[in-house]
Amino acid sequence: MAIEMKVPPVGESITEVTIATWNKKDGDLVKMDEVLCELESDKATFELPAEAEGVLKIVAKEGDTLLIGAVICTIEPVGASASPAPQPVAAAPVEAPAKPVEVEEAPAKPVEVAPSQPVATETAQVIEIKVPAVGESITEVTVSSWNKKEGDSVKMDEVLCELESDKATFELPAEVAGTLHIVATEGTTLLIGAVVATITIGAGTVTLSPTNTPATPSQTTATSPQSETYATGHASPAAAKLLAEKGVEPSSVPGTGVGGRITKEDAQSANIPQVAVSTPVIPTPAVAPTPAPVAALTPQSSGGNRNQRREKMTSLRKTVARRLVQVKNETAMLTTFNEVDMKPIMDLRGKYKDKFKEKHGVGLGFMSFFTKAVCVALKEYPAVNGSIDGEEIIYNDYCDISIAVSAPKGLVVPVIRNAENLSLAGIESEVVRLATLAKNNKLTLQEMSGGTFTITNGGVFGSMLSTPIINAPQVAILGMHNIVERAVVVDGQIVIRPIMYVALSYDHRIVDGKESVSFLVRVKQLLEDPTRLLLDV
Repeated sequence: MAIEMKVPPVGESITEVTIATWNKKDGDLVKMDEVLCELESDKATFELPAEAEGVLKIVAKEGDTLLIGAVICTIEPVGASASPAPQPVAAAPVEAPAKPVEVEEAPAKPVEVAPSQPVATETAQVIEIKVPAVGESITEVTVSSWNKKEGDSVKMDEVLCELESDKATFELPAEVAGTLHIVATEGTTLLIGAVVATITIGAGTVTLSPTNTPATPSQTTATSPQSETYATGHASPAAAKLLAEKGVEPSSVPGTGVGGRITKEDAQSANIPQVAVSTPVIPTPAVAPTPAPVAALTPQSSGGNRNQRREKMTSLRKTVARRLVQVKNETAMLTTFNEVDMKPIMDLRGKYKDKFKEKHGVGLGFMSFFTKAVCVALKEYPAVNGSIDGEEIIYNDYCDISIAVSAPKGLVVPVIRNAENLSLAGIESEVVRLATLAKNNKLTLQEMSGGTFTITNGGVFGSMLSTPIINAPQVAILGMHNIVERAVVVDGQIVIRPIMYVALSYDHRIVDGKESVSFLVRVKQLLEDPTRLLLDV
């Protein structure tokens, strides 16, 4: 009975895929787990392995778009098609017994070799180390760095490498003790479940069977082609498109992906045709009669360094870029501004910061005051603390405040859970803890997921004013800036006060102008009179 191969579920938000390329032809004999084709979604490219061994019958062609669960092809098991074959084979041995009788003495020699090698009783076992499922919405990771080298002896639970996703960095421990063989090099992007490395258990003993012992030369020739898989020199759909646009043959581009596959990054760095194109452009004699302006505009005349370097974008950077553009395109984002007189808070900090640190073990910073003021204002204006889900608005009765932190690998946004129930000391402790984890690349997905409102402090870098971008699916973000002494009017008198500009970017689809301005004014009132935070007025 033919086995139907259907489009597997490849992600929570993916509903359809497109067949990018077929690696096999209609009627080909395929093996178990052999890759049949590549499926391309709006987020990534996936491989479809064969679920059984048999004859392939293609149902959907290249370029067809299929829903999840649709039939792509069928596989006729080998047993069904090969069932009539044993009958003619059974008739052949009737005429052939005389010849094999004379050859029976030849295999007797290799049979004698087996008893002389009792060492071959222990079998070496190879364990595949695969990319684990690291999060609900994460479909691929990048091998950031290897802590071990090829051929190293590793222990169980010893960290082999670091995997970097679009949200965090994870450590990959060894599942068993043995000898390491690296499959994916640094910088390789892998799908969830792909093989990163293998560990050989009992690698010190060589496994030889009596039948395989005399066939060593043939084994070397049989195994050598297996080092080159179907992926060697094969470009992914995105890479193939780039190479076609550049006019570059895939055979001339070295692949750095799994099994030698040509990735999109390989195609982007393939700039060979640019050198060839630049030479024919020279014969333009019409420009030659104007030597003076050409000399003035020629970059080489400055004598400066004109070197360039290329670096691959990390998964985190690519995701940040994609999400920020997505927010700008999908939200009706506006920004409203106000200014805060920071003198009351600065006076309060100056008076109690030493006692505060002595009692609670953390410093008294501005972030705790802003977080506390934001939580009070969010309760009064719940739309600012909500989100949009299709045609519904979600209102949150709690305040999970995301704090934007600049980490070594990019911007991360850990979350302070139920900040409305924390004291100033509790908020400061959480800020210190999360910032330390971010700097050491130790934040987990749980510590960065969720969040109902975000606070970002560009003032630590000297920013005077900015329009922060909303952290989707949230609908608002508060931007803090540097504190500068400015001349302001207080009670009819011009005085010098430490002033901070604050900005609230919001999604106008559910937050009206009145709510956004009122929210920011409420935050201003609470910060300029910290007593309100203590008295809840």
